[in-house]
Amino acid sequence: MRPARTRPHPRPASSAGGGARRRAALPRHPAAGPLGLLAAALAGAGYLYTRDPHLPGQALPFCPFHRLTGLQCPGCGGTRAAWDLLHGDLSAAWHDNAALLLALPFVAAWYLVRLRHGLAGRTWRLRLGPRTVAALLTAAALWTVGRNLL
Repeated sequence: MRPARTRPHPRPASSAGGGARRRAALPRHPAAGPLGLLAAALAGAGYLYTRDPHLPGQALPFCPFHRLTGLQCPGCGGTRAAWDLLHGDLSAAWHDNAALLLALPFVAAWYLVRLRHGLAGRTWRLRLGPRTVAALLTAAALWTVGRNLL
């Protein structure tokens, strides 16, 4: 014998205080993202300017990959390189992480395009094809292997 099927009770169309209701999202201006990123970057740069990552005991983030393996990831040295750039020492920043310095103009160009579109009231997203993503991942892997072998 099969159990009888039960029908769920219909929900009332508008119940006061019953169930979760979906809230409408607040509209956001397209420039909010780039301007928020700029504010966060300025706050981070201001904090980093007063800390020297070359000295031990500073309240700065650490690399979990380096902490676990002892090897350097593609981003290792980025905090030191940023500190060196903030203090005008380009050669030390290059020594800390050359790949990040080479990527900096591309990141700046991406940010400026996104900011320009946002201020004009348009949304814009960077779309990378599969070949570009593969090339970036390959470059990061080669950089990681190269810097750990030398």
